[in-house]
Amino acid sequence: MKTILHWFRRDLRVADNVALSEAVKRAGNVVPIFIFEDAIYTGPEVSVARMAFCLQSAESLRQHLAELGHQLIVRRGKPEEILPQLCREAGAQAVFANKVYEPDGQRRDERITGILQAAGFGFELFKDAVIWEETEILTQVGNPYTVFTPYAKAWRARPIPAPRAKLPSASARLQPLRSDALPASLAELGLSLTQELPTGGEGVALARLREFMAGPVYAYDSARDFPAQAGTSQLSPHLHAGTIGIRTVLAELKRARDRATTAQVAGCDVFLNELIWREFYGQVLHNFPHVIRGAFRPVYDGLAWSENRAHFQAWCDGRTGYPIVDAAMRCLKATGTMHNRLRMIVAMFLTKDLLIHWQWGERYFMQQLVDGDLAANNGGWQWSAGTGTDAAPYFRIFNPVSQGQKFDPEGEFVRRWIPELKVFPAELIHEPWENPLLLAKAKYPPPVVSHAEQRAKCLAMFKAVK
Repeated sequence: MKTILHWFRRDLRVADNVALSEAVKRAGNVVPIFIFEDAIYTGPEVSVARMAFCLQSAESLRQHLAELGHQLIVRRGKPEEILPQLCREAGAQAVFANKVYEPDGQRRDERITGILQAAGFGFELFKDAVIWEETEILTQVGNPYTVFTPYAKAWRARPIPAPRAKLPSASARLQPLRSDALPASLAELGLSLTQELPTGGEGVALARLREFMAGPVYAYDSARDFPAQAGTSQLSPHLHAGTIGIRTVLAELKRARDRATTAQVAGCDVFLNELIWREFYGQVLHNFPHVIRGAFRPVYDGLAWSENRAHFQAWCDGRTGYPIVDAAMRCLKATGTMHNRLRMIVAMFLTKDLLIHWQWGERYFMQQLVDGDLAANNGGWQWSAGTGTDAAPYFRIFNPVSQGQKFDPEGEFVRRWIPELKVFPAELIHEPWENPLLLAKAKYPPPVVSHAEQRAKCLAMFKAVK
């Protein structure tokens, strides 16, 4: 009877899991494994928030598998060493896993392929985290897309595959293999968490999906821009960790759209666009890998960015004197999350008001975000900075005051995260310096820069390299 190891990575779920379902089809025995490797929690851009979410989701997966009669085999160490050994222990002929799309992960999978094949074992990788991979959607002349709108049109023209079936209960109990324990706490890894994170796990992800599709998705086109409202799906940490499958999300979205009124369809379509952006940035990263090191448009690598460390620290700490920026940054530090509209506001403020290199902000986000994704994070930062593919033009510069007034008109979000401004009325909450006496009493900092002055400097900086 054939035995296959399924290696869980960024797919911590038992339903709608392509590699897992393929293993079930092809083998009598499927052995679920999870390798806790040093790379998960070491390195300059590792986020403690993502680490904590991953651990919680892995433990949820272990319990879910146990309910189905399967043992999750946990090993700690290097996959290159563990996988051949586990194949021998389990009598397995192959390892199945879902693809990862970061360049470092792909290079590692190439090494593992060679190691397993040399040892006499197979290693098969499957498309799971995306609907269409990096070179599956190309222009008519065979080139990758660099503009979102035609890419999205081509994406939507294709049929979407149905979700894969859930892993069935074990038909027979296999001989148990040695399993290490998952870390019981972050302290065991020498890490500490100060953030209050969303809850991980497949069950939580499915509940959140159904809650969103039952109503909020219909107002998504308008509500998604207001951070004080519960207008977003909050699924991004789950999509990143793989506690929910993208085909499941799209199937639920189609059902929601099918029962929508004419007025509600727009919300569904805008949400679909956001999911397509995720794949658009993934194919940009693969087809134009230089974006990891610098600007998509190399001419912008010549920009004379500021290296003002005090300004950067004020931005990180939420002490710039611009309330909507500071509230967003304090929320990020406290929760590991940030609303999409706020990501654009704070990114434009860092790059076009403080004139600091977008890579500084990109790196900080990856250290803080529970949903930090290399492709989406890089794409979002380059869009805001005006240096990327399909980017906001360099002369589009958000005014942090008018952005706050438009998207947090009553100051509800600002007051939640900047309690020292609670006494300010709505008409002053986004420009508290207009009441110097009250500002001094609140002990909130004045603006670190003048937006009008910095806007002129930004335009000159970009024009100098055009």
